[in-house]
Amino acid sequence: MFGAGLRGVIAAPLEAVRRRATGQVDQIETVNTIIESEIIPRLLMAHSATAAPARPRRLRAIAPDEASRFAELPLRLEAASLLEEVDAFIAKGASVETICLDLLAPAARKLGEMWEHDECDFLDVTMGLWRLQEVMREVAVRSPVDLAGLALPFSALFSPMPGDHHNFGTLMLDEVFARGGWRSEALVKPERRELLDRLARQPFDLLGLTLARDCPSAALSNLIKAVRNVSANPHIIVLVGGRMINENPGMVMEVGADGTGADALAALELANGLVKTAAARDLNLG
Repeated sequence: MFGAGLRGVIAAPLEAVRRRATGQVDQIETVNTIIESEIIPRLLMAHSATAAPARPRRLRAIAPDEASRFAELPLRLEAASLLEEVDAFIAKGASVETICLDLLAPAARKLGEMWEHDECDFLDVTMGLWRLQEVMREVAVRSPVDLAGLALPFSALFSPMPGDHHNFGTLMLDEVFARGGWRSEALVKPERRELLDRLARQPFDLLGLTLARDCPSAALSNLIKAVRNVSANPHIIVLVGGRMINENPGMVMEVGADGTGADALAALELANGLVKTAAARDLNLG
């Protein structure tokens, strides 16, 4: 899991990290990748659905000054104390989606900025991100998704690109979609064969692939082609996201994906529009 992986990271002083020889693991790039491509799922705009449903309400908003104050806390508070801070926002009406996207994600970004400005070291960032992960997991467990009354919700599978062991963004998307009424599942550290086998055995309506690091566009295109060839649902929708996609949004169509969105809620809104459009098309054809 993401938390276990972070606990296993060996930290080093900032200057020592920045003096690493070319070809070795660049921890600066690692932190930027985690912050920009995982914690804040970056599915940029490519396609827009007509008649898209209204964006889910986040209920009580979290003010920027409140989020800024909270962002300092993961460096000095343990997960249990952070959870008490989060509980205070929930008590005032903040939804789980608000907590994830407007509080925890900005706090993660802030950790990365502080590290880059020499305001904390790599170990601080490592432990801070792990604490945020624990808080998100606890909030989700204590506020289970209630699918009662939803007739045949759409299904989604989220996965990092095979070979990419970063999972925070995948888990956040899984949580947001589940709370949006989807039957949502997430794979952790999947091998290519495992991912394709899962899609072959169950007709998911949507696959969301997160890329926390750069990979050849040909590799992504090849995987999406394989997904469409083996999927138990011949009309499966594929969304992709990550830093490489952010910087080259035209790649969405180039690799054969169906789209992307500005954040997890935008991805949910886009997905709702795409699956409903597809369902209406199939009904008309029938």
